[in-house]
Amino acid sequence: MADSKLFAGHAVRRLRRASGLTQAAMAELLDISASYLNLIERNQRPLSATLLLRLSERFDFDPRQLSASEPGGGADALRRRLADPIFADLEIDRAEMEEWLAGAPGAAEAFARAYDRIGQGVAPVAAGTHDPVAPVRREIERWRNHFADLDRMAEEIADELRMGAGDLYGAIAERLRVRHQLAIRILPFDVLPGTLRRLDLHARQLQLSELLDPASRTFAAAFQLAQIEARDAIEALVRAGGFEERPSERLYRRHLTSYFAAALMMPYARFLRACESTGYDVELLQRRFGAGFEQIAHRLTTLQRVGARGLPFFMIRIDRAGQVSKRYAGASGAALVEAPGRCPLWALHHAFDRPGTLIRQMVELDAGSGAPGQRWFTLARTVQPPGRRQGDIRAEFAVGLGVEASLAAPLTAARGIDLKGEATQVGLGCRACLREDCPQRSAPPAARALLINDRERGLSPFAFVSD
Repeated sequence: MADSKLFAGHAVRRLRRASGLTQAAMAELLDISASYLNLIERNQRPLSATLLLRLSERFDFDPRQLSASEPGGGADALRRRLADPIFADLEIDRAEMEEWLAGAPGAAEAFARAYDRIGQGVAPVAAGTHDPVAPVRREIERWRNHFADLDRMAEEIADELRMGAGDLYGAIAERLRVRHQLAIRILPFDVLPGTLRRLDLHARQLQLSELLDPASRTFAAAFQLAQIEARDAIEALVRAGGFEERPSERLYRRHLTSYFAAALMMPYARFLRACESTGYDVELLQRRFGAGFEQIAHRLTTLQRVGARGLPFFMIRIDRAGQVSKRYAGASGAALVEAPGRCPLWALHHAFDRPGTLIRQMVELDAGSGAPGQRWFTLARTVQPPGRRQGDIRAEFAVGLGVEASLAAPLTAARGIDLKGEATQVGLGCRACLREDCPQRSAPPAARALLINDRERGLSPFAFVSD
């Protein structure tokens, strides 16, 4: 925090009001002037390391809460929401948004919750139903999918496991057996029909399906260890999330437990060193850490430790219909991930044509995207989760990874790619895209009136008012 500017006026104001103090009284406790505190609360001055220390000592709180409690996830997250076509005519610039955050943080948070509640601009399927995933994604986004306490705890346990055995799966199995009286048993598919992992407390067994590959078995064992040894830390984060509905609370708990399991398989410091020494070579990282492609991809989005940050990757997972089942923007701020739609010109959708092949592409957001000019180096590959089949149906997804083109030079996968050269122009889905000459368009933009001309037809099946 000492090396970066932290603007958190809303959090300081909330802390002051919760303490029942006036600006003058709080300023006196912090040994600063009331006018300086006023500037801090209006986000016109950053919090210094010295002031953070005083706040921590005199008000008994964790300074990390300041950066983790930005209304609506902060300016970038709010900007992504405002990129929705229904706000296209408002032209809210960044300065106006920062004034909004500084002057009315509660209203900004209320807007974010209301927007997320209705599914990013899409009405609920039925009256009275809510999307339990939206508040979970908001909480993950608030932390930028980096949970420092879980990472540190996982690293400590991983170091202990390395001292006991070279095989991580075997070391976890032994720890579960000795410390927690739980044995791991691999069972035939027909004994565990439709189930990949089951905890049988009566038999004191963690039962795993034979369908799980080695990486998935290790993850399942690490997940069980996380449920036991990281329970208190995970429950503290769940309580801090303040979820109103049990399904959201349980989904968030599962995410945090999975986060810990991944951190145990890929301890932060070792994983970051491996990333930097290999040029973030995903296939090599898979072999080195005994993990799957999707596990590595997700872990890359979490490397935001203060003083030891990795590249800010985003990750997204879609099915053949383009439906998103996972998305993590991390610290990337990528509108490509947060948008309700995706562009068919993005090679992520083409990965299904070349199963198992890593597809590279340079993309640039077009002028109508709400974030024009952003350039990304992206990777895409299909994955087939082990065991996820029913009859003749085998699950298949495309996982996309991306990092800003200006940061992609160290990547092994970017070798031979002109990161400053031509890039495929993509939008955020047809309803959000204002590109006029795209023959791939499947729907008119939501923010423009249609032009119907019976005497001529252009490249696009939908002509619309351009401004």
